[in-house]
Amino acid sequence: MAKESTQQQPNESDSRTRVTVLVALGANLLIAVAKAVGGLISGSPALLSEAAHSVADSLNEVFLLAALRRSRRPADRRHPFGYGKERFFWSLLAAVGIFVMGGCFSFFQGFEALKNGAEESFGGYVTGLVVLGVALLAEGASLLRALHQVRKQGGGSGGGLRDPALRTVVAEDGTAVLGVSFAIVGMVLHMVTGQVVYEASASLAIGALLVYVAYWLGRDARAQLIGEAADEELSGRIRAVLDAQPEIDSVEALLTMKMGLDSTLVAARIDLVPGLDSEVVEDVAVRIKRSVAHLVPEADQIFLDVTDASTARAAAREGRAAESPAATGERGGA
Repeated sequence: MAKESTQQQPNESDSRTRVTVLVALGANLLIAVAKAVGGLISGSPALLSEAAHSVADSLNEVFLLAALRRSRRPADRRHPFGYGKERFFWSLLAAVGIFVMGGCFSFFQGFEALKNGAEESFGGYVTGLVVLGVALLAEGASLLRALHQVRKQGGGSGGGLRDPALRTVVAEDGTAVLGVSFAIVGMVLHMVTGQVVYEASASLAIGALLVYVAYWLGRDARAQLIGEAADEELSGRIRAVLDAQPEIDSVEALLTMKMGLDSTLVAARIDLVPGLDSEVVEDVAVRIKRSVAHLVPEADQIFLDVTDASTARAAAREGRAAESPAATGERGGA
């Protein structure tokens, strides 16, 4: 049976995520300019590190907007399973951006400060601390917006944080709040003691934080790009639906793979109960797939390898492989 290509339309969750990303982008662009100007005026390595951090975050938000738009394109001949994995690809690029533009530059600023020192006037301290205070408020507001959406979408790794775009925004904003806090502490200690080591240490701490976040985001995106299985809860629901079908004697194998945020490929090898007429096996397979697609909407790519249990056992006794009377695949329970 021919598969039908369905247009994937942006849903309400995508619309909310897009607004969250745009809020973060606007905040980061303004903050990046303010930090850069303040860092150049004050000569603060910690403030310049934070400026690089905000530039990296701004670029990453552009990546995430591209992911939201491109991942909803419909399946076509070259990509018959759709473009859902675009989200994972652009999230990986965002992780690389955090590592290179944020983490590496922060390490550079920290080492340069330790090597050459950093002279700041009293006015420079005041300018830097004012900029960081405003940045802390803006980053905190953006983080609260992202966390609010996570809670509305179910919270945790099994809810709102399933979306790599939203997960990246939460990680970026959370890291930004911590990074600004490190920079403020470093600048204050530098101002009080006159020792640049405190501010240099703040830059190094910001760099270490960014490298860790980049690794965490990149590891997750890598797992999804190379073919991560559905979570145990979803796999259990699929298996339960299959086990409940009266025509199925046993589920010999069940394989799943995430194809996108709300798209899962399911491949199952099932044995049918004895006594079924071979002429109705195809109809039975279609009905089973429709049942799975109806009860588990995330399973929109379903492939069954159907065998007759009694035939399979007889073939095993005879030492020959049983041929499957029907191996069919269809999309969305069509």
